[in-house]
Amino acid sequence: MKQSGALVLSRWGMIAPFCAFLAACAQSPVPAGPAAHFQVSVVSLNPCTDAILAEVTTPGQLLAISHFSHDPAASSMEAVKAARFAETSGAVEEVAALAPDVVVASTFLDPATQQALRDMGMRVVMVPIPVDVATSEAQVRELADLAGNPDAGEALVARIESALANAASPAEEKPVPALVWESGGIVSGDHTLIADLLRRSGFANAAAARELSQADYLPLERMLAQPPRVIFTVGDARSQGDRMLSHPALDTLKGVARAPIDSALLWCGGPTIPRALKRLAQVRAAADQGQPAHFPNSVQRGVR
Repeated sequence: MKQSGALVLSRWGMIAPFCAFLAACAQSPVPAGPAAHFQVSVVSLNPCTDAILAEVTTPGQLLAISHFSHDPAASSMEAVKAARFAETSGAVEEVAALAPDVVVASTFLDPATQQALRDMGMRVVMVPIPVDVATSEAQVRELADLAGNPDAGEALVARIESALANAASPAEEKPVPALVWESGGIVSGDHTLIADLLRRSGFANAAAARELSQADYLPLERMLAQPPRVIFTVGDARSQGDRMLSHPALDTLKGVARAPIDSALLWCGGPTIPRALKRLAQVRAAADQGQPAHFPNSVQRGVR
């Protein structure tokens, strides 16, 4: 018994310092903030936040993006960049298998899904659709801070500000009336990101002048009766539902330019803004030069 007791004491003497070390670690505060270089793992369930997080996270930090970003018709980011990340449908089981620290989603995320993810210990951050550039820049900074990479957020904001400066028209020039005409004849009203970008690149949203709100319907007859100087069409002219956007009657309009614009450039902020501004500045320059009703094919394809 004495030998056994001595052996126990001997072993305790060896492990006691290690236990004391673990206890000290447990009592130490968890590193917080970028200064500690603590980075959370993230899963994004929304194509708009996909694009931002791809810019402000470090390799391996963004565990998955939404499956929308792997679909060219729904993505707000370049296909090459999207291909670098795994995708998820957003099902609770899929997200749980990835075990992220944070799940970033839109404000449309189903409440039951929100609660299920929180119950499993994940933080859920919901980001609304930005209504203007200022909101988008705030979201960029928020997500960059969340990822522990504020400098990356500031770099992206600087790119946005540079694009705004490059797309701005001279202050003495009168804004060009323009209207974003989408599939089914609906328009983009004021208090939307694209309306803010139109204003900042030298256009005036003609939807507001017609007292039309977001997603209001504008029939072909009303467009023909009172056309703006520029019609941005959003849709596929080959689609039966979008044929109105390229109706032959529009060819008779004098002094009106039609320019397709990719739907992916309308709603998502962050890195989408510079691409959208590039397209708007291109169309503005062509309109100022008195282009005919149809832009050349090289312009019609738009910019993504």
